[in-house]
Amino acid sequence: MHVVRCLLVALLLLVPTLHACGDGKGVESTKPSAVALEVVRAFPRLTFTRPLDLQNAGDGTDRLFVVEQAGRIQVFQNVDTVAAARVFLDIRDQVNDAGNEEGLLGLAFHPDFATSRHYFVYYCLVEDNQRKTRVSRFTADAQNPSTTEAGSEQDVITINQPFSNHNGGQIAFGPDGYLYIAVGDGGSGNDPLNSGQDRTTLLGSILRLDVSSLPYTIPSDNPFASNQMGYREEIYAYGLRNPWRFSFDPVTNRLWVGDVGQNAFEEIDVVEKGKNYGWNIMEARICRPPTRGCSMAGLELPVWEYAHASGGKSITGGYVYRGSNVSGLVGTYVYADYITGEIWGLLYDGVTPASNALLRDTNLNIASFGTDEGQELFICAFDGKIYKLDEK
Repeated sequence: MHVVRCLLVALLLLVPTLHACGDGKGVESTKPSAVALEVVRAFPRLTFTRPLDLQNAGDGTDRLFVVEQAGRIQVFQNVDTVAAARVFLDIRDQVNDAGNEEGLLGLAFHPDFATSRHYFVYYCLVEDNQRKTRVSRFTADAQNPSTTEAGSEQDVITINQPFSNHNGGQIAFGPDGYLYIAVGDGGSGNDPLNSGQDRTTLLGSILRLDVSSLPYTIPSDNPFASNQMGYREEIYAYGLRNPWRFSFDPVTNRLWVGDVGQNAFEEIDVVEKGKNYGWNIMEARICRPPTRGCSMAGLELPVWEYAHASGGKSITGGYVYRGSNVSGLVGTYVYADYITGEIWGLLYDGVTPASNALLRDTNLNIASFGTDEGQELFICAFDGKIYKLDEK
Protein backbone atom coordinates (compact mmCIF):
# COMPACT_ATOMS: atom_id res chain seq x y z
CA MET A 1 0.00 0.00 0.00
CA HIS A 2 1.16 3.52 -0.77
CA VAL A 3 -1.26 5.40 1.46
CA VAL A 4 1.36 6.24 4.09
CA ARG A 5 3.81 7.52 1.49
CA CYS A 6 1.10 9.67 -0.06
CA LEU A 7 0.13 11.08 3.32
CA LEU A 8 3.75 11.72 4.22
CA VAL A 9 4.54 13.49 0.96
CA ALA A 10 1.36 15.55 1.20
CA LEU A 11 2.20 16.49 4.76
CA LEU A 12 5.73 17.49 3.79
CA LEU A 13 4.39 19.71 1.04
CA LEU A 14 1.70 21.40 3.12
CA VAL A 15 3.13 22.00 6.57
CA PRO A 16 5.84 24.46 7.61
CA THR A 17 9.29 23.00 8.27
CA LEU A 18 11.71 23.03 11.16
CA HIS A 19 15.04 24.37 9.87
CA ALA A 20 15.68 22.65 6.54
CA CYS A 21 19.43 23.06 6.54
CA GLY A 22 20.63 21.66 3.24
CA ASP A 23 21.07 25.22 2.04
CA GLY A 24 21.75 26.78 5.44
CA LYS A 25 18.28 28.35 5.55
CA GLY A 26 15.07 27.53 7.37
CA VAL A 27 12.26 28.78 9.53
CA GLU A 28 10.96 27.47 12.81
CA SER A 29 7.30 26.57 13.06
CA THR A 30 4.73 24.50 14.88
CA LYS A 31 4.83 20.70 14.71
CA PRO A 32 2.94 18.95 11.88
CA SER A 33 0.22 16.42 12.60
CA ALA A 34 0.97 12.69 12.68
CA VAL A 35 0.43 10.54 9.60
CA ALA A 36 -1.53 7.27 9.71
CA LEU A 37 0.97 5.17 11.63
CA GLU A 38 0.95 3.63 15.07
CA VAL A 39 3.64 2.27 17.36
CA VAL A 40 3.00 -1.30 18.50
CA ARG A 41 4.96 -3.86 20.51
CA ALA A 42 6.89 -6.11 18.18
CA PHE A 43 7.44 -8.94 20.69
CA PRO A 44 4.74 -8.69 23.36
CA ARG A 45 6.17 -11.48 25.51
CA LEU A 46 9.71 -10.09 25.76
CA THR A 47 11.03 -7.34 28.03
CA PHE A 48 14.62 -6.17 28.38
CA THR A 49 16.58 -3.91 30.74
CA ARG A 50 17.54 -0.59 29.13
CA PRO A 51 17.82 -1.93 25.57
CA LEU A 52 19.84 0.47 23.46
CA ASP A 53 20.76 -1.42 20.31
CA LEU A 54 19.18 -4.06 18.10
CA GLN A 55 21.02 -5.87 15.31
CA ASN A 56 20.74 -8.89 13.05
CA ALA A 57 23.62 -11.18 12.16
CA GLY A 58 22.97 -11.18 8.40
CA ASP A 59 23.49 -14.94 8.37
CA GLY A 60 20.08 -16.06 7.15
CA THR A 61 18.91 -17.28 10.56
CA ASP A 62 16.43 -14.41 11.09
CA ARG A 63 17.60 -13.88 14.66
CA LEU A 64 17.61 -10.56 16.50
CA PHE A 65 20.17 -9.46 19.08
CA VAL A 66 19.28 -6.86 21.71
CA VAL A 67 22.02 -5.00 23.58
CA GLU A 68 21.33 -4.16 27.22
CA GLN A 69 23.27 -1.21 28.60
CA ALA A 70 24.61 -3.02 31.68
CA GLY A 71 26.65 -5.36 29.47
CA ARG A 72 24.49 -8.17 28.18
CA ILE A 73 23.30 -9.19 24.68
CA GLN A 74 20.21 -11.35 24.28
CA VAL A 75 19.20 -13.26 21.16
CA PHE A 76 15.84 -14.57 19.97
CA GLN A 77 13.98 -15.60 16.84
CA ASN A 78 12.29 -12.82 14.89
CA VAL A 79 8.68 -13.92 15.36
CA ASP A 80 6.11 -11.88 17.24
CA THR A 81 5.08 -14.88 19.36
CA VAL A 82 8.58 -15.55 20.69
CA ALA A 83 8.36 -16.22 24.42
CA ALA A 84 11.97 -16.16 25.57
CA ALA A 85 15.41 -14.84 24.72
CA ARG A 86 18.73 -16.36 25.65
CA VAL A 87 22.01 -14.74 26.67
CA PHE A 88 24.43 -14.40 23.74
CA LEU A 89 27.09 -12.42 25.64
CA ASP A 90 27.42 -11.32 29.26
CA ILE A 91 30.30 -8.97 30.11
CA ARG A 92 28.56 -7.09 32.92
CA ASP A 93 31.59 -7.67 35.14
CA GLN A 94 33.76 -5.70 32.65
CA VAL A 95 31.39 -2.91 31.68
CA ASN A 96 31.16 0.43 33.44
CA ASP A 97 27.58 1.68 33.22
CA ALA A 98 27.80 4.09 36.15
CA GLY A 99 26.84 7.07 34.00
CA ASN A 100 23.72 7.43 31.89
CA GLU A 101 25.84 7.51 28.71
CA GLU A 102 28.16 4.65 29.67
CA GLY A 103 27.74 0.90 29.32
CA LEU A 104 27.65 -1.62 26.50
CA LEU A 105 26.75 0.72 23.66
CA GLY A 106 27.13 -0.97 20.29
CA LEU A 107 27.14 -4.26 18.36
CA ALA A 108 28.16 -5.10 14.79
CA PHE A 109 28.42 -8.46 13.05
CA HIS A 110 31.23 -9.05 10.60
CA PRO A 111 29.94 -9.26 7.00
CA ASP A 112 31.16 -12.89 6.83
CA PHE A 113 29.82 -13.77 10.30
CA ALA A 114 28.17 -16.90 8.89
CA THR A 115 31.62 -18.41 8.36
CA SER A 116 33.99 -16.42 10.61
CA ARG A 117 31.58 -16.18 13.59
CA HIS A 118 33.21 -12.84 14.46
CA TYR A 119 31.26 -9.93 15.91
CA PHE A 120 32.28 -6.66 17.55
CA VAL A 121 31.07 -4.68 20.55
CA TYR A 122 31.72 -1.17 21.89
CA TYR A 123 31.69 -0.72 25.66
CA CYS A 124 32.82 1.54 28.48
CA LEU A 125 35.18 0.41 31.21
CA VAL A 126 37.45 1.67 33.95
CA GLU A 127 41.02 0.44 33.81
CA ASP A 128 43.93 1.69 35.93
CA ASN A 129 41.59 4.36 37.36
CA GLN A 130 41.02 5.71 33.84
CA ARG A 131 37.69 5.83 32.02
CA LYS A 132 37.99 4.19 28.61
CA THR A 133 35.92 2.95 25.72
CA ARG A 134 36.86 -0.23 23.92
CA VAL A 135 35.91 -2.02 20.74
CA SER A 136 36.49 -5.76 21.03
CA ARG A 137 36.02 -8.72 18.73
CA PHE A 138 34.25 -11.84 19.99
CA THR A 139 33.57 -15.19 18.35
CA ALA A 140 30.27 -17.05 18.44
CA ASP A 141 30.45 -20.64 19.61
CA ALA A 142 30.83 -23.11 16.72
CA GLN A 143 28.61 -25.72 18.36
CA ASN A 144 26.00 -23.31 19.68
CA PRO A 145 25.84 -20.12 17.57
CA SER A 146 23.44 -18.51 20.04
CA THR A 147 26.22 -18.23 22.61
CA THR A 148 29.73 -16.80 22.58
CA GLU A 149 32.94 -18.79 22.70
CA ALA A 150 34.52 -18.43 26.13
CA GLY A 151 37.77 -16.47 26.18
CA SER A 152 37.35 -15.24 22.60
CA GLU A 153 37.57 -11.50 23.29
CA GLN A 154 40.28 -9.64 21.39
CA ASP A 155 40.89 -5.91 21.85
CA VAL A 156 40.53 -3.95 18.62
CA ILE A 157 40.96 -0.38 19.88
CA THR A 158 40.84 1.29 23.30
CA ILE A 159 40.35 5.04 23.76
CA ASN A 160 40.88 7.04 26.95
CA GLN A 161 37.83 9.06 27.94
CA PRO A 162 38.24 12.25 30.02
CA PHE A 163 34.61 12.38 31.21
CA SER A 164 31.65 10.03 31.61
CA ASN A 165 29.42 11.41 28.86
CA HIS A 166 29.55 11.74 25.07
CA ASN A 167 30.87 8.27 24.35
CA GLY A 168 29.13 7.79 21.00
CA GLY A 169 29.05 4.01 20.78
CA GLN A 170 27.58 3.01 17.43
CA ILE A 171 29.64 0.59 15.36
CA ALA A 172 28.73 -0.77 11.92
CA PHE A 173 30.32 -2.24 8.84
CA GLY A 174 30.05 -0.02 5.81
CA PRO A 175 29.38 -1.13 2.24
CA ASP A 176 33.17 -1.12 1.76
CA GLY A 177 33.59 -3.85 4.40
CA TYR A 178 35.39 -1.58 6.87
CA LEU A 179 34.35 -1.06 10.49
CA TYR A 180 33.03 2.43 11.34
CA ILE A 181 33.06 3.63 14.96
CA ALA A 182 31.31 6.71 16.39
CA VAL A 183 33.29 8.42 19.16
CA GLY A 184 31.97 11.48 21.03
CA ASP A 185 34.01 14.54 21.95
CA GLY A 186 35.01 13.19 25.36
CA GLY A 187 32.25 14.80 27.37
CA SER A 188 31.66 17.54 29.89
CA GLY A 189 30.08 20.61 28.22
CA ASN A 190 31.20 22.90 25.41
CA ASP A 191 34.03 20.52 24.45
CA PRO A 192 36.63 21.89 26.89
CA LEU A 193 39.46 19.92 25.24
CA ASN A 194 38.51 21.14 21.74
CA SER A 195 38.36 17.50 20.66
CA GLY A 196 35.89 18.11 17.85
CA GLN A 197 38.43 20.15 15.90
CA ASP A 198 41.56 18.28 17.03
CA ARG A 199 42.56 15.67 14.49
CA THR A 200 45.37 14.41 16.71
CA THR A 201 42.76 12.77 18.95
CA LEU A 202 40.24 10.05 18.13
CA LEU A 203 37.52 11.90 20.04
CA GLY A 204 34.73 13.75 18.23
CA SER A 205 35.06 11.60 15.11
CA ILE A 206 33.80 8.75 13.00
CA LEU A 207 36.63 6.21 12.72
CA ARG A 208 37.16 3.70 9.90
CA LEU A 209 39.26 0.56 10.40
CA ASP A 210 40.15 -2.52 8.41
CA VAL A 211 39.51 -5.38 10.84
CA SER A 212 39.82 -8.24 8.35
CA SER A 213 42.65 -9.35 10.64
CA LEU A 214 43.93 -8.10 13.99
CA PRO A 215 45.62 -5.83 14.85
CA TYR A 216 43.58 -3.53 12.65
CA THR A 217 45.07 -1.64 9.73
CA ILE A 218 44.30 1.77 8.22
CA PRO A 219 42.43 1.72 4.89
CA SER A 220 44.73 3.29 2.32
CA ASP A 221 42.06 5.78 1.24
CA ASN A 222 41.29 7.07 4.75
CA PRO A 223 41.50 10.86 4.48
CA PHE A 224 44.50 11.21 6.81
CA ALA A 225 46.31 7.98 5.96
CA SER A 226 50.09 8.49 5.95
CA ASN A 227 49.75 12.18 6.84
CA GLN A 228 52.76 14.06 8.21
CA MET A 229 50.76 16.36 10.53
CA GLY A 230 50.27 14.00 13.44
CA TYR A 231 46.58 13.50 12.63
CA ARG A 232 45.06 10.17 13.64
CA GLU A 233 44.89 8.02 10.53
CA GLU A 234 41.81 6.19 11.83
CA ILE A 235 39.64 9.31 11.37
CA TYR A 236 37.06 9.16 8.58
CA ALA A 237 35.22 12.42 9.47
CA TYR A 238 35.35 14.80 12.44
CA GLY A 239 33.76 17.83 14.10
CA LEU A 240 31.07 15.79 15.91
CA ARG A 241 29.82 16.26 19.47
CA ASN A 242 28.06 13.04 20.43
CA PRO A 243 27.08 11.01 17.37
CA TRP A 244 24.32 8.92 18.93
CA ARG A 245 23.47 6.35 16.30
CA PHE A 246 24.47 6.22 12.68
CA SER A 247 23.48 3.93 9.84
CA PHE A 248 24.19 3.25 6.20
CA ASP A 249 21.38 3.36 3.66
CA PRO A 250 21.82 0.05 1.78
CA VAL A 251 20.47 1.61 -1.43
CA THR A 252 22.35 4.92 -1.64
CA ASN A 253 25.23 3.96 0.73
CA ARG A 254 24.83 7.34 2.47
CA LEU A 255 26.09 7.45 6.05
CA TRP A 256 23.41 9.08 8.25
CA VAL A 257 24.42 10.40 11.67
CA GLY A 258 22.31 11.86 14.48
CA ASP A 259 24.54 14.25 16.46
CA VAL A 260 23.33 15.35 19.91
CA GLY A 261 23.54 19.12 20.45
CA GLN A 262 24.73 21.25 23.36
CA ASN A 263 21.85 23.52 24.44
CA ALA A 264 20.20 24.84 21.31
CA PHE A 265 19.94 22.40 18.38
CA GLU A 266 19.92 18.72 17.45
CA GLU A 267 21.25 17.81 14.01
CA ILE A 268 21.30 15.16 11.32
CA ASP A 269 24.35 14.87 9.09
CA VAL A 270 25.03 12.89 5.96
CA VAL A 271 28.68 12.17 6.63
CA GLU A 272 31.32 11.99 3.91
CA LYS A 273 35.00 11.11 4.00
CA GLY A 274 37.37 13.73 5.37
CA LYS A 275 34.75 16.37 6.09
CA ASN A 276 34.45 18.60 9.16
CA TYR A 277 30.96 18.80 10.71
CA GLY A 278 31.63 21.94 12.69
CA TRP A 279 31.64 21.15 16.40
CA ASN A 280 32.75 23.01 18.50
CA ILE A 281 32.89 26.04 16.20
CA MET A 282 29.21 25.61 15.43
CA GLU A 283 26.18 23.91 16.90
CA ALA A 284 24.23 22.76 13.85
CA ARG A 285 24.23 25.83 11.57
CA ILE A 286 24.66 28.42 14.33
CA CYS A 287 27.92 29.86 15.64
CA ARG A 288 28.33 28.50 19.14
CA PRO A 289 28.01 31.07 21.94
CA PRO A 290 29.84 33.14 22.97
CA THR A 291 31.32 33.17 19.46
CA ARG A 292 29.74 35.53 16.97
CA GLY A 293 30.38 35.69 13.26
CA CYS A 294 32.40 32.47 13.12
CA SER A 295 33.80 31.35 9.79
CA MET A 296 31.91 28.48 8.15
CA ALA A 297 34.72 27.93 5.66
CA GLY A 298 35.41 24.22 5.30
CA LEU A 299 32.52 23.21 7.57
CA GLU A 300 29.65 20.94 6.53
CA LEU A 301 26.16 22.03 7.50
CA PRO A 302 23.62 19.43 8.67
CA VAL A 303 20.92 18.29 6.27
CA TRP A 304 18.42 18.84 9.08
CA GLU A 305 18.26 20.39 12.53
CA TYR A 306 15.63 21.18 15.12
CA ALA A 307 15.68 23.62 18.00
CA HIS A 308 15.45 22.78 21.67
CA ALA A 309 12.77 25.45 21.81
CA SER A 310 10.52 22.97 19.97
CA GLY A 311 10.76 20.57 22.94
CA GLY A 312 13.22 17.98 21.67
CA LYS A 313 16.64 17.92 23.30
CA SER A 314 18.36 14.63 22.46
CA ILE A 315 18.29 13.15 18.98
CA THR A 316 18.29 9.40 18.44
CA GLY A 317 19.60 8.68 14.97
CA GLY A 318 17.77 6.05 12.95
CA TYR A 319 17.61 4.36 9.57
CA VAL A 320 16.41 4.97 6.05
CA TYR A 321 13.47 2.59 5.86
CA ARG A 322 13.98 -0.13 3.22
CA GLY A 323 11.50 -2.72 4.45
CA SER A 324 8.23 -3.83 2.85
CA ASN A 325 5.67 -3.86 5.68
CA VAL A 326 5.12 -0.08 5.55
CA SER A 327 5.70 0.61 1.87
CA GLY A 328 4.81 4.28 2.20
CA LEU A 329 7.92 4.90 4.29
CA VAL A 330 10.42 3.43 1.82
CA GLY A 331 13.28 5.88 1.34
CA THR A 332 12.37 7.90 4.46
CA TYR A 333 14.97 8.46 7.18
CA VAL A 334 13.22 7.60 10.45
CA TYR A 335 14.63 9.06 13.69
CA ALA A 336 13.42 10.18 17.12
CA ASP A 337 14.00 12.43 20.10
CA TYR A 338 14.79 10.65 23.36
CA ILE A 339 13.23 13.36 25.54
CA THR A 340 9.91 13.95 23.74
CA GLY A 341 9.36 10.48 22.28
CA GLU A 342 8.54 12.00 18.90
CA ILE A 343 9.33 9.89 15.84
CA TRP A 344 10.05 11.79 12.62
CA GLY A 345 10.44 11.01 8.93
CA LEU A 346 12.92 12.93 6.79
CA LEU A 347 13.03 12.98 2.99
CA TYR A 348 16.35 13.94 1.41
CA ASP A 349 17.64 13.21 -2.09
CA GLY A 350 21.05 14.85 -1.77
CA VAL A 351 20.07 17.73 -4.04
CA THR A 352 17.00 19.59 -2.79
CA PRO A 353 16.63 20.72 0.85
CA ALA A 354 15.33 18.05 3.20
CA SER A 355 11.67 17.88 4.25
CA ASN A 356 10.48 16.58 7.60
CA ALA A 357 7.22 15.27 9.10
CA LEU A 358 6.10 13.95 12.46
CA LEU A 359 5.21 10.26 12.18
CA ARG A 360 4.13 9.59 15.77
CA ASP A 361 4.21 11.41 19.09
CA THR A 362 4.84 8.85 21.85
CA ASN A 363 5.65 8.91 25.57
CA LEU A 364 8.65 6.60 25.05
CA ASN A 365 12.30 7.25 25.83
CA ILE A 366 13.60 5.97 22.49
CA ALA A 367 17.23 4.92 22.84
CA SER A 368 17.85 3.35 19.45
CA PHE A 369 16.52 1.80 16.27
CA GLY A 370 17.50 -1.43 14.54
CA THR A 371 16.63 -3.58 11.55
CA ASP A 372 16.14 -7.25 10.80
CA GLU A 373 17.44 -9.13 7.76
CA GLY A 374 14.46 -7.91 5.73
CA GLN A 375 15.26 -4.26 6.62
CA GLU A 376 12.16 -3.95 8.80
CA LEU A 377 12.59 -1.27 11.45
CA PHE A 378 12.43 -1.77 15.22
CA ILE A 379 12.49 0.70 18.11
CA CYS A 380 14.32 0.18 21.42
CA ALA A 381 12.72 2.05 24.33
CA PHE A 382 13.85 2.34 27.92
CA ASP A 383 10.61 0.88 29.21
CA GLY A 384 12.30 -2.38 28.23
CA LYS A 385 10.11 -3.11 25.21
CA ILE A 386 10.83 -3.39 21.48
CA TYR A 387 8.37 -1.61 19.18
CA LYS A 388 7.71 -1.22 15.49
CA LEU A 389 5.80 1.18 13.26
CA ASP A 390 2.62 -0.20 11.71
CA GLU A 391 -0.12 1.19 9.51
CA LYS A 392 -3.33 2.07 11.32
